Amino acid sequence: MDHNKLALPVGATLDRFIMRKQEDFPYATGELSQLLRDIALAAKIVNREINRSGLIDIAGAFGGQNVQGEDQQKLDVVANIRFIRALRNGGEVCTIISEEDEDMIQTGNLQGKYVVAIDPLDGSSNIDVNVSIGTIFSIYRRVSATGREGTAADCLQPGTHQVAAGYVIYGSSTMLVYTTGNGVNGFTYEPSLGEFFLSHPSIQTPATGTVYSVNEGSSESFEPGVAAFVRQCKERNFSARYIGSLVADFHRNLLKGGIYFYPATAKSPTGKLRLMYECNPLAFIVEQAGGKSSNGSRRTMEIEPKLLHERCPVFIGSKELVEQVEQFIVRESAAAATLL
Repeated sequence: MDHNKLALPVGATLDRFIMRKQEDFPYATGELSQLLRDIALAAKIVNREINRSGLIDIAGAFGGQNVQGEDQQKLDVVANIRFIRALRNGGEVCTIISEEDEDMIQTGNLQGKYVVAIDPLDGSSNIDVNVSIGTIFSIYRRVSATGREGTAADCLQPGTHQVAAGYVIYGSSTMLVYTTGNGVNGFTYEPSLGEFFLSHPSIQTPATGTVYSVNEGSSESFEPGVAAFVRQCKERNFSARYIGSLVADFHRNLLKGGIYFYPATAKSPTGKLRLMYECNPLAFIVEQAGGKSSNGSRRTMEIEPKLLHERCPVFIGSKELVEQVEQFIVRESAAAATLL
């Protein structure tokens, strides 16, 4: 018997992988590596809080609303505190924008070279029913001079300026997936060792798929091109898969192929998802994995942001499917124009 099979390797740890890949961003001289470690540390703490949420009183509504007008869950508040504290204590970040805070958060790290945009706990309303939830983050280099607080210009950069982005999915297993612009890698958390291990190296999303993920409860107010695309999905016997947690829907389609979209609707005429800490980071990841992200007519990462909490429609996933929905939108818009 091969004794090596009794103790198969578990893979590289996240820390070791980051150190090995530091040449991907030589200008960083270690700061970006440390920043990614700070995010991973906070993710471990949030993972612990989520796993025991049914045993202590941190599940359910907090009783307030965030800047979006959405009811805050207790774990929203906990996760926001954990990530802000980790980023502030790490020393590499000058300014944070969070879904849970109306204004920029100044960390006091005046020499910090980075800005982080973060959704600390996406899909948190699903906690009470044990559905996968996640954290989404985006990292930019500051454009203002160091030695002072970060500015709006530091925060309102297009997605093409991201130096790293990622998400953590808290589900049947906890995974951290990130990119620094040199491919996408996924790490699975081993709680007994307290480490993230490389489990999904060099992720490539399928060029197409047979899954579409959208809230069809709003389908009566979809624009004609989007409605036509949904009809085609049904005619082609696609599977409808919509969890209601963005990270969970995106993660499944990233690995298996498919398209997630949240278009403009009567209720959300500019879309529902936030450009800076939902759409841009996932767009960076999907493009690095060979997929595509669009607002229906324009590449997501080329949109010039004007507001910290700006919303935009998004169509994201397998490249061929995103291009198909764009074609439907153009075709139906042209058809409508001829009737005017």
